[in-house]
This record gives sequence, C-alpha cells and structure tokens, in this order.
Amino acid sequence: MPMFAPKSLVCMCALLASAPASSAAEPPFSVAEAKRQTLSDERVLDGVVEAVNRSTVSAQTAGRVETIMVDVNDFVPQGAPIIRIRNIEQRAGLDQAQANLREAQARFLEAEAEYNRIRGVYERKVVAKAQMDAATAGFDAAKARLEAAQAGVSQARESLGYTTINAPYSGIVLERHVQLGETVQPGKPLMTGFSLDELRVVANVPQRLIAPVRHYKKAWVVPPDGGKPIAAEKLTFFPYADPQSNVFKVRVYLPKKIEGLYPGMFVKTAFQVGEASGLTVPRQALAQRGEVSAVYVVREGRVQLRQVRPGRSEGETVEILAGLEPGERVALDPIQAGIALRNQRQAGQ
Repeated sequence: MPMFAPKSLVCMCALLASAPASSAAEPPFSVAEAKRQTLSDERVLDGVVEAVNRSTVSAQTAGRVETIMVDVNDFVPQGAPIIRIRNIEQRAGLDQAQANLREAQARFLEAEAEYNRIRGVYERKVVAKAQMDAATAGFDAAKARLEAAQAGVSQARESLGYTTINAPYSGIVLERHVQLGETVQPGKPLMTGFSLDELRVVANVPQRLIAPVRHYKKAWVVPPDGGKPIAAEKLTFFPYADPQSNVFKVRVYLPKKIEGLYPGMFVKTAFQVGEASGLTVPRQALAQRGEVSAVYVVREGRVQLRQVRPGRSEGETVEILAGLEPGERVALDPIQAGIALRNQRQAGQ
C-alpha cells in the first residue's frame, strides 16, 4: 500500500478545501425588500355617510291620487313610474287644445290662400294697397293664432304628462307623503327618496387641522368592516366654521356605486395633513393570524416567521412600525413561505 497519495489527488483536495461555500438557494417564491419611503401623515376623524342625490318629488298638477306603485324601502329604477294622478281633466284639456289647433290650421290655410291671391293681383296693379294690407294683416293674425294653438297643445300635453310621476334617478323610497285617493295640488310633496349610486361622507375638521387638509386635499374612508380604505374623488370645504364648536364641515365624495355603505352610517375618515418617512412592505406580504400580524423573513435561504406591528396602509404598501429592519427580505406569498418553513423544520434545519 503506498504511503503517499498521488499528487493530483492532493491538489484536488486542496482546491476543495480552499473553495468558498456555495450561496444558499433562492426560495421558490417571490420576495421583496423592506424599504423606507415617504408616506402621508394622516388624522382620522369621524364622519357620517349621506346620499348625494336626495330629493322630494312633488305634484305639478292637481288631481286625485289614482295609483301608488312603490312604497317605503322599495328600490326604483330611474324613469320608472311611482305615482299616477287621475287625468280626466288633463286629457280633456289636451283634446280641447288639439281641436283648437285643427281650427287654427284651417284658418291659417284660408288666410294664406287669400294672401297669395291678393298679392298676385296687387302685383298686376289690379287692387288697391289697402286690400293688400288687409290680406297681410289677416295672414299674420292667422299665423299667430296657429302658433298659439300649437303652444296650447304642448302645454296640455305637458300637463297630462304631469299626472304620471316618474323616478328622477335610481334609488330607494325613504318616505311616502300621500295616500291613495287623496286630492293633491301643485307643490304637494308626494315621495322622498335617495340614490345609493353616489355617496359622500360629511366630517367635522377641527380648526387646527383645516389648513393642512385644504392644502393636501386627500382623504380616505375606512369601511365599517375594516376593508381596504376608499380614496376620495374630491373634497368640498364649507367656507365657514361652526361658531359653537369651531369645526369646519368637509364633504368627502366617494367613487360611484360603492357597496356596503348606506346613508346614515358612521365611518372613520382619514385626512392627509403632512408627510413622513416610514418602513414599508407590499401589502401582500403581510400575514394575519387572528389578532397577530406577521411576515415571513427570508435570510440566506432560510425562512423565519416574524411578528410585526403594521401601521398605515397606502395603495399597495403597508407601513411596518416594529419588527422589521430596512433591507430585510420578506416573502410575497405567505402560503408558500409557510410551506417552506414547515419543510425546513421537518428537515431539522
């Protein structure tokens, strides 16, 4: 048996001993670095949801309520009939106006023919100018009576249309002010309703915050179920403060057709009042386990579950107030990261 190993084997062993350890394998899921970025400094205030479109429909003609199609809490599409008023008088008025129109049309045709006949002979110097003037006046009068009769028909048709009251917009009936068979006059309230398609939140902003709120003009409404904050489309500021409480009313307009919010609900509204630097991670990296918030930290190929304290959310990022350092990498798929952590523990790593 040789006492010395071959020279080539000795060199190979030396090379293996001096080679650096291979880098840890990358995890089988996407990761992102925790980094600092500028976030909005917010103040959360109380607000009340209200409908942008809320109105009371009133009668525009006199009559007896003949039919009521909807009642309180009913949903009504835009343009749908809600109340009908007996229209016998209005229909008779339309018939009379149409008869007057037919008479005026006949008189106009007669006056037009007479005017054309007199004008023809007047141009040949057969009749006197006084006859031509009389024919012209008769034609103009007949034309004016025709226009008046046409306007009368339009007015009578409009009055007949007032006997059917239609919903001005899609919404819910809030209150009914009349009963079946009741006689109404123009101006009598019939129904009150509001639309759920367009909502806004009214909040009271303290005097000390109104200046930065006016400057940034950004707000978010937090749904009662704790869902994703809803960014306001625009803000409207009342130009005066309440003399008793010294607060300014601010209307926060929401995007159309927001689900889960109804007029009268109490909500939290966050207003931007400044800017601050904060440590953030993508929202999808945050894992919620009951009341505990955590992220899966990836370091040198190993996965670690770490509890964190989240702060404000802005867009697709969430602020981390404690439990994480800048530059640390977090898993963007908590489910896959949890599986990797379980496999890692089973392997005894």
